[in-house]
Amino acid sequence: MNRQLIAYLAAIVLLAALPALGGYPIFIMKVMCYALFACAFNLLLGYTGLLSFGHAAFLGLAAYACGQSLAIWGWPTAGGLLFGTAAAGVLGLVFGILSIRRSGIYFAMITLALAQMLFFYFLQAPFTGGEDGLQGIPRGSILGLDLSRDINLYYVVLAIFVLGYALIWRTVHSPFGQVLKAIRENEPRMISLGYDVDRFKLLAFVLSATLAGLAGATKSLVFVSATLSDATWQMSGMVILMTLIGGMGTLTGPVLGAVIVVALENKVGEFGRFLMQQTGIEWFRVLGESVTIVIGLIFIVCVLAFRRGIVGEWLAWRQKTG
Repeated sequence: MNRQLIAYLAAIVLLAALPALGGYPIFIMKVMCYALFACAFNLLLGYTGLLSFGHAAFLGLAAYACGQSLAIWGWPTAGGLLFGTAAAGVLGLVFGILSIRRSGIYFAMITLALAQMLFFYFLQAPFTGGEDGLQGIPRGSILGLDLSRDINLYYVVLAIFVLGYALIWRTVHSPFGQVLKAIRENEPRMISLGYDVDRFKLLAFVLSATLAGLAGATKSLVFVSATLSDATWQMSGMVILMTLIGGMGTLTGPVLGAVIVVALENKVGEFGRFLMQQTGIEWFRVLGESVTIVIGLIFIVCVLAFRRGIVGEWLAWRQKTG
């Protein structure tokens, strides 16, 4: 446990030092937002065994709610973040009540259907800006820090990510987390032991949705916008890929998965644009826009060769070698 704590502290120190070492603050903040989103999703899939195909709804709603409160209502930044997070939590409660009584593919399809209903509402609602999105969200300030400066915002996002990750870590290692893992492994046995399984699933769903909302609200500050892409089914699929590639049911796996996917999105897009500029061949633009093809190929390789995900396979290898 001490070694694990030292590793976490070293990771935090490294993240804090990255801007000074030449890292790009916006890129790293994007990674941290998606990593928190993936960790929140992993709490539901990896530790409770519930596959949600609609988790982007919480990311998108929180982004729009935070943006609306800051840009239109003039709320302080902290209030906007809390409002976006709370809105996602309430939506998670509604979605959870409607879906947790089903399991397997039925649960997944219900969450997908509910998320698509919300997406089409966002597409037509006047406050979202439709396909243009909600632009010009003011960053404001927190505790006297001017968040219009990227470096100040970076450390606020880092603090949010660390607190969110710590909450997930504590949840997983609590008696509540042990019950969730037992439900994942053998739900009928937990019912026979007298546990209210639906209540535990609902609590896990709401907590996961709330943390996903925190990631969405934070992301809207980083990019000063909230768009429909945050609420699409493709985003729900992307967070599943992050979790499975990194390692479902591990704490660090979704973080690694988020790093890989976000890095691929940026590098493949840049590579495609570079080839198009050098050759003048428009086809190479597709390489930049179709990054999901590359990510899909990596996912296939991981499923075939690393079924537990990268971190999961590494942990399994360590156990075998002692």
